[in-house]
Amino acid sequence: MQPYFYKEPIMTHAFNRYGSIASEIYDLDKPFHKLPDTAFYLSRLSGVTGEILEPACGSGRTLIPLLQAGHRVTGFDTSAEMLAQCRQRCDALGLNADVSQQSFESFEYDRKFSAIILPVSSFTLIADFKIASTVLKRFANALETGGRLIVDVTTISALIDRGADRRQWRSSNGDLLTLEGHRIQTLWMNQTIQTAYRYERWRDGQLIETQIDLMQQRFWGVEELRLLLEASGFSDISVTSDYQTGKAIASNARSLTFEARRHA
Repeated sequence: MQPYFYKEPIMTHAFNRYGSIASEIYDLDKPFHKLPDTAFYLSRLSGVTGEILEPACGSGRTLIPLLQAGHRVTGFDTSAEMLAQCRQRCDALGLNADVSQQSFESFEYDRKFSAIILPVSSFTLIADFKIASTVLKRFANALETGGRLIVDVTTISALIDRGADRRQWRSSNGDLLTLEGHRIQTLWMNQTIQTAYRYERWRDGQLIETQIDLMQQRFWGVEELRLLLEASGFSDISVTSDYQTGKAIASNARSLTFEARRHA
C-alpha cells in the first residue's frame, strides 16, 4: 500500500528537489562539524593547495569549514533554496563563496581543479548508471592531471534497511518542522530506491505549510564503482568505510568513501 500522500504519476525531473522546508531541516539535522565526514574531509584535503570543487554543495555544510580552513572552494547545486542558505551563512561569516546553480550533467568552469569532493553520499542521487558514468568522466575532465576525487556512497545494506522515517525539529523561530518519509519503490534490477517525503511546518498548533519532495537514490557495489572509476579515467583507487582510515571495510558499514586520482 502506498502512503496516503503519494499520487501517480511521479515525474523524474521532480526527484531530489530539496525545497525550502527540506533545506531548513537539512541544517538542523546535519549541523556543522557534528558529523564525522567533515573532520575526515578536512584531514584528507589538508595538503591540497589548489582549488577544490564541491558538486551538490547544498547549504555549505562541508564547503564552509573548508573555506574556514583556508582552502579555495567552489561549489554548485541544483537547489536555489540550499544555495541561498549557503550564501547567507557565508556572508554572516565574512567568507567569499563562489557558488552557483548548476547540475551534475552540465556544470562548466573555465579552469581545472585540484580536487573534487562529494560528501554525505550526494553521488547516490544520480540514479541512472549511464548518467553516473558520464558525470564521472566530467569530473575527470574538470580535474588537473593527478587531481583527486573523493566521493561518498551509502552502502547497500544501509539503503535497503530503511523503514518509515518520522522525525521533527524546532526551528530558530519556534516553528515545529516535521518529516514523514515512506519508501514508494525499490527497483532491484536498476539498483534504485524512491522515497516520498512529506514536510510540514506547524506554528502555534496550526499547520501552515506542506511540501512533498521525492528522493531517488542508486546503490553501488564496491567493485562496480571501482571499475566505473577506472573506466572514467581514474587510478590509485582506495575505499574507506565510515570515515575510518587505515582499517578494513567493515561488514556493517553505513557509508563508503572512494578516493582516486585522475591519471594522465
